[in-house]
Amino acid sequence: MKAEKDLPVWRSLLYVPVNVEKFVDKAHTRGADVVQLDLEDSVPPGEKARARMLVEAAAARVSRGGADVVVRINRPLQMAVRDLEAAVCPGVHGIAVTKVEGPDHIRLLDELVGELEQQRGLAPGHTKLIAMIETPRSYFDMPAIAAACERLVAMSIGGEDFASEVGMEPTEETLLLPKQTMIYAARSAGLMPFGYIASVAGFGDRDGFRRMVRRSRQFGFMGASCIHPGQVAIVNEEYTPSAEEVAYARRLIEEDRKQAASGRGSFAVDGKMIDIPVIRRAETLLRRHDAIAAREARKQAATG
Repeated sequence: MKAEKDLPVWRSLLYVPVNVEKFVDKAHTRGADVVQLDLEDSVPPGEKARARMLVEAAAARVSRGGADVVVRINRPLQMAVRDLEAAVCPGVHGIAVTKVEGPDHIRLLDELVGELEQQRGLAPGHTKLIAMIETPRSYFDMPAIAAACERLVAMSIGGEDFASEVGMEPTEETLLLPKQTMIYAARSAGLMPFGYIASVAGFGDRDGFRRMVRRSRQFGFMGASCIHPGQVAIVNEEYTPSAEEVAYARRLIEEDRKQAASGRGSFAVDGKMIDIPVIRRAETLLRRHDAIAAREARKQAATG
């Protein structure tokens, strides 16, 4: 794995159609880490031009609760360029790149975003990228895509689109292999794997959804899109280390210090072997816990 990137805490990314006022108006109250303003599927073709004009003002409004803002852009490239021209601004922290074609596609958009940042007086790298894998072709290019540029911070598989392209049903069983492979590709480049282990097209069963999110985190997912505000709290909770996990991690690290002082590199706790990989995992969990606590503090400060 590459040296760790300075990754944002983006557990929950709430989809909000930028052209629907009632959703934009309430978005800052939902508690999401990210509000994802959508210019793609939720915006009809005849509304695209008007929707772009709304992005900058909407970004300021939806971030009032302390959320970061990501904009999901369109394909083909002609539409993507127009979307980027509307979206690269101080109030937008990331771009979700749909239907990624390959590493050259990401590098091209990286260059365009960099030029826009320079023109608009933004710090280089202000605007992060999320790569959305939605075709079999890009699936087989995932490791190269993940390493394509420094501003890339996350990768996901669009389950519904990917399944449609492959000609399979979007079930947990059929998506398990591609999603696991995506996690490996993302982590090989130091990116956050986004998503769930199964499709979330149906969101009525809250308890079932929670079980699925919890299982998804066990596979290595670090954040995910929410298609309904009711999913946000569940995703935030389940993609956060529990109090028991934090206490256990601290216990392991403290015991490791004691054992190291006596010259031991491995030891047992509660009948389980503890060695370097286990300690590293505990340290990673605590760093994640601290980063999430800082994110929550910023949201609380924003809301008073």
